[in-house]
Amino acid sequence: MYGTPHIVSDVMTQTVAAIGRRAPFKEIVQMMHDWRVSALPVLEGKSRVVGVVSEADLLAKEEFRDNGSSGHRPPGGSPFTRLHGPADPAKADAVTAEQLMTSPPLTTRADATLAQAARTMARHEVKRLPVVDELGDLQGIVSRADLLKVFLRDDEEIAEEIRREVVAYLFRPPASSVRVEVEDGVVKLGGRIRDTSLVPVAARLARSVEGVVDVQFQLAEPQAAPT
Repeated sequence: MYGTPHIVSDVMTQTVAAIGRRAPFKEIVQMMHDWRVSALPVLEGKSRVVGVVSEADLLAKEEFRDNGSSGHRPPGGSPFTRLHGPADPAKADAVTAEQLMTSPPLTTRADATLAQAARTMARHEVKRLPVVDELGDLQGIVSRADLLKVFLRDDEEIAEEIRREVVAYLFRPPASSVRVEVEDGVVKLGGRIRDTSLVPVAARLARSVEGVVDVQFQLAEPQAAPT
């Protein structure tokens, strides 16, 4: 019954900026700037993803400042002055991708659904995921912005899918007559249906259609014929 959900390969970027283990700090910063990205996969050999370096990893160097030039150390004997927020002191001394990277890397597969990729990003609070094959080789990268592309679907395209996959399945004529309208991703179902207990089911199915922002109902049982 259901339409095939979009998967990561439908929206991912295949041309990916990546670095090797030995890439120096400044090269990493420069590449992030040039490619306008917030994280870079770290590769072993030509394509196997072994880690990810993010802006947060790089900012550890700014989170801690060495006061050695003044000959004074902060209270507690630490050679660093804490500027703000939590950071990993070990990464403050890092100068290569291998020292900076988070490993093992958080990745996704090209055949994962967009919902699965979105859950992974939300759970781990990351903005992008390298896409790898079964061997761990880099296939592409998917970002939060990529996952939001489904909300750019045309309203009429969404409406047609709901008519075909939801209304025709749940509310068969002649006892039911349901209209489907979609505006800015908001679905409106109106008309008369034989069994109003199906409304929660219709809501769940309609919301599962990609690109749907919300679902509203104006459904009622058919009026009884006059006696």
